[in-house]
Amino acid sequence: MQYPKSERFNSRQLMAGGVVLLSFGLLLDLHSLPSFLSKKTSGELCQEVVQSQTKLSRQQLARLLTVPEGDKKQKVQEILKDPYCKLVDLQVRVGATAQREAYQLEFEPQTWLVVLYEGEQYAGYRFNIR
Repeated sequence: MQYPKSERFNSRQLMAGGVVLLSFGLLLDLHSLPSFLSKKTSGELCQEVVQSQTKLSRQQLARLLTVPEGDKKQKVQEILKDPYCKLVDLQVRVGATAQREAYQLEFEPQTWLVVLYEGEQYAGYRFNIR
């Protein structure tokens, strides 16, 4: 069935409608999203505070960056010393439980370094901005 021309949408009208919907979506308050979409997860909470006064220096961070993944956990811990806290363990792949330790950066207090270990091996790091 052929509709009269006035009842069909042309590509310009569809594009304009899409732009309006996209603009509306960008204006939404991101804090109103459901909790499963938020950045914070229960896995980011300290399970055990080890040393509440610990702050990681630039020098310690620079030394950590020279340690290759797969090196000994002990080597990393000698550089970083005691963490601020230990985070909840993760299962990153089947049969491998990973331990995480968090360090607040001395020079950037809103940024934390999270170090990942699998058993007695250093498995990497990431930064967490709070």
